[in-house]
Formats: sequence, structure tokens, C-alpha cells
Amino acid sequence: MTSPLALLPTRDEAVFSLKCFGSATLALYLAYAMGLPRPFWAMMTAYIVAQPWSGAVRSRAFYRLCGTFAGSAATIFLIPRLSHSPELTVLAMAGWVGLCLYVSLLDRTPRSYLFMLAGYTAALVGFPSVSDPFTVFDVGLARVEEISLGIVCAALVHSLVLPRGIAPAVMDRLDAIIRDAGAWITDTLAARAPADRDKARRTFASDLTQLRVMSMHVPYDTGNIRWTSRALHRMQDSLAALTPVVSAVEDRLAALRADGTPLPAPVAALLADIETWVAQGTHADPERAIALRARLRQQMPDVDSRSAWRDLLLTSLLARLHNLVDGYADSLRLRRRIQAGLEGLPTRHTRRGPGANQGLHRDHGLALLSGMAAVIAIVACCVFWIGTAWTNGATAATMAAIFSSFFAAQDNPTPSIMGFLRYTLYSVPLSALYLLGILPALHSFEMLALALFPTLFVLGVLIARPQHFGKAMPLLFGVLGSLALQDTNTSDLVSYLDITMAQVAGVGLAALVASLTRTVSADWAARRLQGANWRELSTLAAAADAPTGHGYALRMLDRVGLLLPRLAFTVRPDDAMPDDALRDLRIGREIVTLQRARRQLPMTRAALAPVLATLARHFGDRSSARSLARHPRLLPDIDRALAAVGASTGSIPGRLRAAVALVGIRRGLYPDAPAYRHGQGPESASLETTP
Repeated sequence: MTSPLALLPTRDEAVFSLKCFGSATLALYLAYAMGLPRPFWAMMTAYIVAQPWSGAVRSRAFYRLCGTFAGSAATIFLIPRLSHSPELTVLAMAGWVGLCLYVSLLDRTPRSYLFMLAGYTAALVGFPSVSDPFTVFDVGLARVEEISLGIVCAALVHSLVLPRGIAPAVMDRLDAIIRDAGAWITDTLAARAPADRDKARRTFASDLTQLRVMSMHVPYDTGNIRWTSRALHRMQDSLAALTPVVSAVEDRLAALRADGTPLPAPVAALLADIETWVAQGTHADPERAIALRARLRQQMPDVDSRSAWRDLLLTSLLARLHNLVDGYADSLRLRRRIQAGLEGLPTRHTRRGPGANQGLHRDHGLALLSGMAAVIAIVACCVFWIGTAWTNGATAATMAAIFSSFFAAQDNPTPSIMGFLRYTLYSVPLSALYLLGILPALHSFEMLALALFPTLFVLGVLIARPQHFGKAMPLLFGVLGSLALQDTNTSDLVSYLDITMAQVAGVGLAALVASLTRTVSADWAARRLQGANWRELSTLAAAADAPTGHGYALRMLDRVGLLLPRLAFTVRPDDAMPDDALRDLRIGREIVTLQRARRQLPMTRAALAPVLATLARHFGDRSSARSLARHPRLLPDIDRALAAVGASTGSIPGRLRAAVALVGIRRGLYPDAPAYRHGQGPESASLETTP
């Protein structure tokens, strides 16, 4: 049973709610002072952009401001030119909303808010102006002024009054990721239970994706952390690159330990020392990596025509341990550099990493489907509005545009839309009380603020609690939205009920269209993510050269993070899917390594080219669902390439890279295949395959 004390707001919750109310009240006062027609838009906007962290408020405020201007400008451009044809006006407005939603879903960073706002702001301004297109500029200007007031007031208050920086949350997340990475590495090196390794690995992938999205707010923060943005992105890249490396180490150790033969004593001692070093977490000395790398190089066997399969596995293990030590040490150095930046100390310049959303998965098909669902909902609303000459049909069309956009990123947005509608309906008695009972009896702004304070303070506290946000925000939206959508000076019961019915009709139609056209199952979404990884692998293998940076790894790891929560809701739970996704990520790294190695071994290109070409066909077939079976020539091609690399007289680093990559690809695709038989030439390598 929940203690009554648990219902009381904490200090942070109370401060957040008071700042929200203060910024909203300031915006409302200025809107009244300026004589704006719908001052409650300013108040509601101040709550919409509110976030616990001041940097998040500023970034959201900036993007909302830009989106509001863009949406209003689009409306002012379109409405007068198409006013002679209501049909064209509806199609143009719906198309604009759908296009903006499509772009927003592809972005997947806080910047996506700009595009979404540009879409439904156009509906907010445009549809009420359709009946009188000559007033569109005045309406658009008024909405921009009202919304801009709310944005600016929220940004100022949250930035100047007890600002809460994002630095503690980011650093806690960084330390949690390093801790999860360390747990996964130590569990792997010590051969602990697979369940422990799986838990740490899944948490690591999910946390890394959350950190990447959270860090988009860092440049807008008011603290020193904004100067560490580049180092933070670089650290994310370094941690992401660890994922296939640790997975490869896990696989090689399993293969070497499979027959019960112990590892060489120096290698076993190295594993123990690396485990001890990694277990120290953020307190580990990154300079210790120098000695560990030197010892790893000393134990590295040569790759030649006499190398047995176990020798090649050991070489691959030591090479990936070298990568692991490098990556972990680099992450520790960057963690310390970020901490120094937070303390205001001078730090070394960090090279610019990939773009904000370069490492995020984009699903053009699902984004297009969401955009089309929004278009259908808006057009259906407008057809009913025009056909019935409904006075408040514009409100229904606007609500359809807004709610088709709000939850479009979800696999099944219908439950969220209906949940929002349910709590909005719960707010109807409260909004009616304010609009028809309390506001007409007030005669000063001070009394208005006092009358609003109890409700808005409680809702502000609940918004600050993640478990209550989904209920409190619809209640707030219902109360302030009702006040914003109508003239509070002239409203009556009939107009209030009509506007409320329009809101319900628009939201309900958005939910209906989403359920019919936009809903996809978690299983379908998971398979789609896996198919995107296969397309990425096919592209990597077919490329003329290796890609630069870790963009491919970041995208694939992001898909792993998106995949994991969906597996809990699949109709047919598939525990192998995350393992398959991680194996694909590992193979991607090996393909890139092989691409780089063939530049150093020109004499083996004839043997390496068929491997890459067959890999491209194999993953291309899987992504297009033409065939899930492995290509019958792939294993023989890999073994011929291993023989050719061993017999090559090219550079030693090139031979080592190529052999390690080929061993990784062979283990990834054929873990149960008979061991590669050394001493065979390219023409007589093993032709055995497994189904």
C-alpha cells in the first residue's frame, strides 16, 4: 500500500511545478497585456515545452519556435492561393502535415520536434482560417505571438530560476554504461552464466541508445557540460564500437573452450589481468592498457600456411582482446576528459564525430505509412466538416492532425491516443467549471492566477513523475486546451459543448485511422529491424572500399536497442533474435576489417573478392526474404580465402587482419561447421557446409 507521504511532492517536483506555473502565468499576463485574442495558447505552450532539465527546455523551445514559424509561414503561403477550392486546400494542408511528420520520424533526435510542429501548427492556423482566408495572416501572426510568448517565458524561467542542468543525468548514464560494459566484459572473460552476460549486454545496448538521444540536449545546457559535446559523442562511438568486439571475444573463447583444452597459460593470465583491470570501472587506469597491449602482441601467433584452426582462433581472440583493451581505455580517457570539462578545466580538442542522427536507424517505409495515416485522418475529418457545414469542424481537423502526429513513432499508436482521449474526457468537468463558472466571476489577473494555481500546481507535480506523466498531461491539455480554443469572454455552454465534441471527434478519428492503417505488431517491427541490419551488411560487403568511422556499427547497435523492448511483446517470443542481431553486428565489423585488409594484400584479392560478393548476395537475399538459407558456396569461399591468406607473402599486419576477419565471418555464419583444415591450397580448401 502506498504511504500517504509518498504522494507529497519532492523538492525537485515542487520546484519544477512552481517554475512551470511561473513561466505560464508570465506568458498569460504578457498575452493579456498585448491584447492577443487567445492568451491561453501562451500558457499552454509554456507547459508543453517544460522539461526537468533546463537544456532540454531550451532545445525544445528553440525547435518549437522554429517549427511554429515554419508552419505559420506555410499556411500563410498556401491558404490565400487555394481559397477558391476547398478540396485543394484540404489536400494541401493534409499533405503538408503528412510530409512534416514523415521528415520528423526520420530524424529521431530532439530536432524532429521542429518538423512535427511545422506540420500541426499549419493545421492549427490554417483550418480556422479556411472560411475567411483573408484573415489567415492575422490568425497566423496571433498564434505565432501567443506560442512564442509561451516558449520564451518557459525558456527564460527554467534557465534563470534554479536551473537544473543535465550534467548529473548524463554522467550517471555514462557511468552506468561503463559499469554495464564492464560487467559484460568480466562475465565473458570469466565464462560466467550466459544469463548474466545477456542481461548486461541488453542493458548496455538500451542505455547507449538512450544516452545518444539525451546528449542531443547537451549543447543547449546552461552548465559546463555544453563544452564537452564533442567528447561525449566520441565516447558514445567508442562504447558502441566495443559491442561487436566483446561479442567476438565471447564467441572465440567459447570455441576454444569447447573441446576442454585449456588456454595457454600466458593467455589465461592475460585474461585474468584484463578482467581485474576492467572490473575497476571508472577508477581503472587507462594507461594500464599500454602494458596489456604489449603482452597481447607478444602472444600473437604468426599466420602462415601451417596455421591450424585452433591457432587461427587464438589469433582472432588476441586481436579482438587488443581491440577491447583499446576501446575500453579510450572510453575511460574520454570519461575523464568530460569530467575535467565539467569542472571548467582546459581539455584537449576532440575531433568532430558523426552527425547527431548519423548513428540512428531510419525507417522510410514506416515513416511514410505514418504520414499517410495523418493525411487520411485529416481528409476524412475535413470531408465531414465540409459536407455538414459544422461550425467547429476546423477544431476536429486540427485535433486529427495533432494526435496523428503525437504518437506516430509507436508501433501501435491507438492505445496511446485513446488513453489521451480518456483522460482528456476526465478533464471536461474541470474545464467547464473554469470556463463557465470561475472565469466569468473573476475581475483581475491576480484572482485568475490564484484560481488556476491549485489545479496547475498539482498537475505540474504529476507531470514531473514519469509514472504519472501520461495521465497528467492529457488532463492539463484538456483544461488549458479548452480555454485556448475559444474566446473566454464570450463562451457559453452551447459553444463549449460543440468545441468539446469537435475535440473528441478529431482525436477519436485519429485513433480509428491509426488502428486501421498504421498499427503494426511488435513481431513485424522486430523482423523489419532485422531486415534493415541485413541490408546494411549487404551494402558493406558490396562496397568498393571500407567505410570510414563507426556509423554502420552505431546504426546496427541502435537497431539492437530498438529491437529488445519489442521482443517482450512479440506474438511468438524469439529469444534468438537479439543474439542474431548481435551476431550480425559482429559480422559487420569483420566485413569492414576484411575490406581494409584486402588493400594491404593485393595478391589475395582474387580469393577475398568472392567472399565479399557472396556475403553481399547472402544478406541481400535475406533482407528481401528471397532466401534465409546460407549460400552453398560461402563456406568453401571462406576456406579458400583463409588458405590464400596463409600462403601469402604480403604484409604481416594485412595477413593478420584478413585472417581475423575471415575467422570471425566463419564463426558467425557457420559456428558448427567442421574445423578449417590447414595446409590446403586455395583450390583444395574444405568444401563442407552445414545446413
